[in-house]
Amino acid sequence: MTSENVSESGAVGPVKAVSVKAVDDQLTDELVHRARAEGLQLTDEGGLLQQLTKRLL
Repeated sequence: MTSENVSESGAVGPVKAVSVKAVDDQLTDELVHRARAEGLQLTDEGGLLQQLTKRLL
């Protein structure tokens, strides 16, 4: 992985150094909490995992 980040506009810039583990844990907790609060399934058809996979691909 490189130290550059591509934004939606296509511009490339440096990535700030942060603890990946801390960000991963916080982000995962927030996504799961919000999905459950809104009644969104995590793994079923149309669920959080499927939506994330579509966005990443």
